[in-house]
Amino acid sequence: MIKIGEKIPKSILRIKNEKIEEIITENIFVNCKTILFAVPGAFTPTCSAKHLPGYLEHYEKIIEKGVQKIICLSVNDPHVMKEWGKHNNVSNKIMMLSDSDCSFSKRIGLDHHYGAILGHRSLRFAMVIENNVLVKLFVDEVGVFKNSSAENLLLNL
Repeated sequence: MIKIGEKIPKSILRIKNEKIEEIITENIFVNCKTILFAVPGAFTPTCSAKHLPGYLEHYEKIIEKGVQKIICLSVNDPHVMKEWGKHNNVSNKIMMLSDSDCSFSKRIGLDHHYGAILGHRSLRFAMVIENNVLVKLFVDEVGVFKNSSAENLLLNL
């Protein structure tokens, strides 16, 4: 598992705007303070009812703490991430990124196999990244939603 003080490994993530675009992680996190939170799956119960809505609800407070970007990551395809963002009215507040092949989550050691229904996905986690370096990391146990919540992050910024 990635450790505090380590550089975020170079990986390719995807976003759907007019078309699907590839984004290199080192370009996303350079010269800024970013919160990246990951969910096991778009449109799943806890992710849709609590995790993403929490970051939307506390968006202004998080930005006031000096965060320039908030990113939601999931092992879903970019089309699903775009539609989930639209469904939750994220507008331009939260960047909805796809780790479609789980390669980023695996590279940082925060992946998990959830069985036949969800398959291989990211764990539920949140991290604070400053200029491509991991500053804080909050990982939830499988089936638990606590450490990676927006409320917990606000207490620890």
